[in-house]
Amino acid sequence: MTRILIAAAGSYGDVAPYTGLGARLREAGHDVALATHDSFAPLVTAAGLDFRPLPAGPDRRGPAAGQGSGELMRTARAFVRKLGDGLADAADRGADLLLLSTTTAPLGWQLAEAMDVPAIGTYLQPTHPTRDFPPVVGGTRSLGGFANRALGRFSLRMVDRVYADAVRDLRARLALPGVKPGEVRARQEREGRQVLHGFSAAVVPRPADWRPGLDVVGNWWPHDDQERPLPPELDAFLRAGPPPVFIGFGSMAAGEGERLSEIAVTALRAAGLRGVLQSGRAELAASGDDIVTVGEVPHARLFPWVAAVVHHAGAGTTAAALRAGVPAVPVPVMADQPFWAARLAALGAATAPVPFKELTAPRLADALGRAVREPGHASAAARLARAMAAEDGAGQVLKEVERIVGSE
Repeated sequence: MTRILIAAAGSYGDVAPYTGLGARLREAGHDVALATHDSFAPLVTAAGLDFRPLPAGPDRRGPAAGQGSGELMRTARAFVRKLGDGLADAADRGADLLLLSTTTAPLGWQLAEAMDVPAIGTYLQPTHPTRDFPPVVGGTRSLGGFANRALGRFSLRMVDRVYADAVRDLRARLALPGVKPGEVRARQEREGRQVLHGFSAAVVPRPADWRPGLDVVGNWWPHDDQERPLPPELDAFLRAGPPPVFIGFGSMAAGEGERLSEIAVTALRAAGLRGVLQSGRAELAASGDDIVTVGEVPHARLFPWVAAVVHHAGAGTTAAALRAGVPAVPVPVMADQPFWAARLAALGAATAPVPFKELTAPRLADALGRAVREPGHASAAARLARAMAAEDGAGQVLKEVERIVGSE
């Protein structure tokens, strides 16, 4: 039995997919632990995985927090230094193989070196430089092949800066020679370190200029207990009328609940649509004959009931809406969200993105009308859903895990 440690940090969407991946590996006979934040411990244990705690992540308030770039950089550096210690503590309990998310990988590679065990990158975003598109964090407008790739390299150097102190401290704790993050990354590129990307090639095709070892395998999905029913109030609402629109911003927009709730209700009623509001970090709240508010509900079971999804375009919610074949109105806030929002629109499965700072009730009502009543969006979403249904991202990870384990 192989002891596998998965390390994932960030928001719900950064962590939840790894519960499903871990469950798939456990079902295949492996001993699987997931290291993540305490707030996600119930998700981990519900999937039948061993939970190992990591420090709490920064409060992802997005634009509402009013932080400048310098302050955001300092916050990120402080967080990853704590994260390094947490990962070392998690690894102290042993593992034969590490699976590393985008956020934990720069630190996890150091652990793999110290433990002398193999590691696989299991990323939810395409972070490697390419001519095909600019970095997933930093804008959506292509500047041409040469500039896109150059910006991708610059983006990785910025990541190195964020992780530099944490890598230095972690390597000292692990009694490893002092090396800069960029040197570790360059060595891994030369060695062809395996990175499996958990999104669909129908959404983001594998760039032709990526090196061997960088593969796009399809999504792995959050673990979901199919026997657990939807909340009775929600189930009754869904059955009481035409398909509603889902509106939620996940872990974004803390402190914006009152404003966003008013925008959502006004837009829904102007468009003549029913709505399901997910409270989330923003604490959306509204009620009425045509609107219901819910807490955390598995997207896999809710989204097939809705006519459209208004969301922040995080990787997980983006994929969940496409999996259900439902068109979207993306309202990106920060980080990789503008990238996914632009991809949805380019594929026809969403309206043009409405940036969070520009969100108003009239703009949302107009976008909702187009998402629900223009058939091209639903057709594109359904086409992508069929492509994604033919993929098995978790199965591809399992194959790679067993290939590595068999070669040890």
